[in-house]
Amino acid sequence: MTQEKMSPLRERMIEDMRIRGMQETSQKAHIRALKDFTTFLGRSPDTAEPDDLRAYQLHMADTNVTPSTFNARIGALRFFFSMTCDRDEMKKYMQFRTEPRKLPIVLSVEEVSALLASAPGPGLKYRAALSIGYGGGLRASEVTHLKVRDIDSDRMLIHVERGKGGKDRDVMLSPSLLVLLRDYWREARPQGWLFPGQSRVDPISSRQLNRAFTSAKRMAGIKKPATLHTLRHSFATHLLEANTVVRVIQVLLGHSKLSTTARYTHVATKTLGDITSPFEHVKGLT
Repeated sequence: MTQEKMSPLRERMIEDMRIRGMQETSQKAHIRALKDFTTFLGRSPDTAEPDDLRAYQLHMADTNVTPSTFNARIGALRFFFSMTCDRDEMKKYMQFRTEPRKLPIVLSVEEVSALLASAPGPGLKYRAALSIGYGGGLRASEVTHLKVRDIDSDRMLIHVERGKGGKDRDVMLSPSLLVLLRDYWREARPQGWLFPGQSRVDPISSRQLNRAFTSAKRMAGIKKPATLHTLRHSFATHLLEANTVVRVIQVLLGHSKLSTTARYTHVATKTLGDITSPFEHVKGLT
């Protein structure tokens, strides 16, 4: 994972994560969290006591660490103490923070169209990458790790290998998206990775894709606080507004819980607008 010399403790934690089948991105996030805790503690993290964990959690609260970052660090420390240090009792001294559930930002179909048309060049690489993110409802990491062979034009499917949670899934490949991908392939002739990075040995990074999204959003004049992940939110919401069954959307998104997918019912404004309020029936009787 890194070229620097690793301590035996960190190496053991990495081995534990590999045994659990944790993806490399999650492994790196856990190591970053452990580094932050070690810096705060000022000594080897396996020597920490309950009061040290309490002080660290107060430190994160006082420095306005976001709930998502707070919880990610706590998750990493719980894994470290439970699996690597065999100190499962330390888990009871770490608490997750309740994160306010905000409704996801969603772009309209017109805004998505304008954004994709504004994708930076040269060439079709970023337009194709952003389009497949929206057209398949993929996460950024899923887009960047697509291979040429994952585009199944015979079955009109996109194969997502080892998505979140290490699960494979297939999503639909629309005819219009296939035309764009074929134009991109004839232009760039990618081999292996569908969207290679500068070295072509590695795939394009999520950071590069995020920069392309931000540039396209600015050029399209979109003022909403949208992020690259907004394309995935928009995909789900637009399917729901087209009367797609929520269970089908759950499978396409790769959600393990239906409740995660169901939140899109709160932002499907077209669907809400088509519903007749019961007040109309009351009004007719007065």
